[in-house]
Amino acid sequence: MSDTAGTTWLTLPDLVDRLGLPLSRVRRLIEDRALLATRVDGVLKVPADFLVDREPMTELRGTFIVLGDAGFSDDEAIHWLLTPEESLGVAPVDALRAGRKAEVRRVAQALGF
Repeated sequence: MSDTAGTTWLTLPDLVDRLGLPLSRVRRLIEDRALLATRVDGVLKVPADFLVDREPMTELRGTFIVLGDAGFSDDEAIHWLLTPEESLGVAPVDALRAGRKAEVRRVAQALGF
C-alpha cells in the first residue's frame, strides 16, 4: 500500500509502547480486527489515527466489518478511512472521531452496492 500523505504510521513495537501492551496482545488486536495493519515499506504498520487516548478507536471494528462486507480488502479499507470522502467532507476516520459513526457506516455500506 502506498503511504497516504500526512499519515503517521506505527510499527508493532511502536504500538507496544503506545498501548502499554505486550506484543502478543497487539497482534491479537489486529487478528480480532480491532485494528487493521498494512505493510508500508515492507514493515507491518497501523495508522496512528486509529488510536484515541492510547486505545484503539472503538468505532473502527464495526466499520472494518462493514467495509469488508462491501468487498474492501484491509489495505483498501485503511486507504478509504484515511482519504477525504466527498460525501462526508472529511476523511472517514476524522468523521468517526467527531462522533459520526452511523453516517460513516452508511457511506461505507453504499460503496458495496
